[in-house]
Amino acid sequence: MAAVSSASDTGDPRARHPPERRLLLLGGPRSGKTSTANTILGDEVFDGGTETTHSNVGHTEIYGRRVTVVDTPPWAIPADPADDAEADNNDNAGAESDSPRRPPPSLDSEGPCMGAILCPPGPHAILLVVSVTQPFTETERRAAEEQLSALGGGTWRYSMVLFTGIDKLPKGFFIEEHIANTGEALQWLVERCGSRYHAFDNTRKETEENTQVPELMEKVEEMITDNQGWYFEVNELILLEEEQARRALEEERMRMEEHARQREQMIGGPPRELRLLLLGWKGVGKSSVGNCILGRRYFESGQETELCLRRQALVSGRRVTIVDTPGWDWFSVRRTPKRIRQESQRGAALLRPGPHTLLLVLPVVSSLTARKRRTLVAHIETLFGDSACLHTMVLFSCGDWLGRTPIEEHILRGGRELQRLLEYCGNYYHVLDSKTPGKDRSVSVLLDKIEEMIRENGDKAFLPIQTEWLSEESSYSSDNTEPEDDCRGCQLQ
Repeated sequence: MAAVSSASDTGDPRARHPPERRLLLLGGPRSGKTSTANTILGDEVFDGGTETTHSNVGHTEIYGRRVTVVDTPPWAIPADPADDAEADNNDNAGAESDSPRRPPPSLDSEGPCMGAILCPPGPHAILLVVSVTQPFTETERRAAEEQLSALGGGTWRYSMVLFTGIDKLPKGFFIEEHIANTGEALQWLVERCGSRYHAFDNTRKETEENTQVPELMEKVEEMITDNQGWYFEVNELILLEEEQARRALEEERMRMEEHARQREQMIGGPPRELRLLLLGWKGVGKSSVGNCILGRRYFESGQETELCLRRQALVSGRRVTIVDTPGWDWFSVRRTPKRIRQESQRGAALLRPGPHTLLLVLPVVSSLTARKRRTLVAHIETLFGDSACLHTMVLFSCGDWLGRTPIEEHILRGGRELQRLLEYCGNYYHVLDSKTPGKDRSVSVLLDKIEEMIRENGDKAFLPIQTEWLSEESSYSSDNTEPEDDCRGCQLQ
């Protein structure tokens, strides 16, 4: 949002000094922002040898006019979807990617938009610094667009592209040729800035023929005239909210990257094993969920499960063992046949020395009444004991029914009984779209949550098998492995 400039900006005769000009520098990594700021200021005000983590402000006078320059941290380059897909393929194949990983973001740094607060009431010009020595692709274009959007509406009319490193261009090669030859992404950026651009050679700071700073200020004055003397008004509240949201996203991204790093450390060694038991009512989609997690059709879905079935696959660098079980009655433990109750216990016994997680499958399309909730809890405690809640996670199936509705919003709409069930499970829950086995990226997130639960449980990492679960095990259960093939090699025991 823009605001009319102050009295001194409009040439009020009461003003004792020429109007101030405020410049905000934004740009990506290695764009040359800091060197450019020093060139404008005419001195080494900022340290160009280290990466900028917080916005800095400097002042100078150019032809008797006070100029404020704000240098900012580099904006984040969004991940390329193609790179993400390649990383996923490498992860699923159990191989490490050849491409270098981006370093994790630091919570000690701040977002570049916070620099706008340092030049109140707002910048006259937003200089988007782009190095001619760095590729400017669609990824960089999206990063620039996201940063301008974060500042608020109407920013483009105050923006100008400032090219750096033009001394690296071939002799006789003009910046206009570089814009034309680089591609559509850079051309879009220049056009979005109203075709306003300037070029800097930061190696010519003290030469007598150096007119690049005065020429830049002339272009800034032309832009201010075009904007009728207005400047971009900074809404500090919005920027602070944006910064809080950015830091929350960085915390989550750092957590995910730490999990990825831990997985990479296991590559080449014995895979970690996760032992999962699928539980729930009849017809809730347990078999489909098992297929979705394992990445292929191991269990027969669409028909009632009569016997426990154990299957195993390598998923995201882990050896995942899943046992599918027959479904319970919806309204009463007593109405669940004794054979089905025993089969549920024998399913846990197939996961020696015990299941890490009981996945309580619940369709997002089903409503949960008080009686249904009590029945689910009664089944878990009757079959597996009072401590089973420490190892239980609610897994919502049929996630495609949610559309764009976040699962948290669905939980709020689900009422108090659904919330009480999640509280019983320690608020561990996840949602899967079981229609696309092997293609749902949230499976990796699910396994991360299971490992988080295991760490939280400490020395009680799994639910130990009870003696009564082992009776007549072989006469009721179907398995794809030899009876002596248990899980004693698991590193998470």
